[in-house]
Amino acid sequence: MTTYVLCHGAWGGSYGFRKLRPLLWSAGHEVFTPSLTGIGERSHLTGPTVGLELHVRDLVNAITYEDIADLVLLGFSYGGMVATGALDQIGDRVRHLVFLDALVPQDGQSAMELVGGSEPPAGVGGPDWQLPALPRQLDTPEATAWSDARRVAQPLRTFTEPVRLLTPLEDWPFSLTYIKATADPGEASDSAFWQAGRHAETSPRWAYHEIESNHMVPFSHASDLAKILLGLA
Repeated sequence: MTTYVLCHGAWGGSYGFRKLRPLLWSAGHEVFTPSLTGIGERSHLTGPTVGLELHVRDLVNAITYEDIADLVLLGFSYGGMVATGALDQIGDRVRHLVFLDALVPQDGQSAMELVGGSEPPAGVGGPDWQLPALPRQLDTPEATAWSDARRVAQPLRTFTEPVRLLTPLEDWPFSLTYIKATADPGEASDSAFWQAGRHAETSPRWAYHEIESNHMVPFSHASDLAKILLGLA
């Protein structure tokens, strides 16, 4: 049995893994999908003080309070920032770290820096301490509407606060995998996601996989994602 801990992305919540969880459960594995403060199921706790450091604490606490070890940790999209930031505290519990179409930061980098932003936009669609949800197209209009109804603005501090990682990512002993979504029409080929994917594809330190899906892989191609994850077990 393998224990998977899945960290969701920006503007979303753990509900984003609702199609993936049963596939892993049915194969006999444990699955934890913690929710990050201020978004998703915990959007009622939003505020200007919510930042990346707090999201890292959300993930670290979920792992330590459940006493999870020898785990497969997955960070999806912005969740790559959170998973990376948690390593100094729980890295010795990780067997395999998976980045799913995710940001892969180095120590001191913020999400805003990685995606090429300098100054965050102010006062767009709400308080200037929030960023409105980026529109994401799913496979059908019905699926897109269902997702859009649950995507909420996210505190800017989560995007501007730098990650802290004392030991460089590739110096950790656990295995590394990058999974790239290749059919997202809204993503430029030089984006941070593609840069991370190309590095993983050419590095002997990483395993690399592709799924012909838009960015929202857990919604659109849960079965393909499950096959890759089960292959890591």
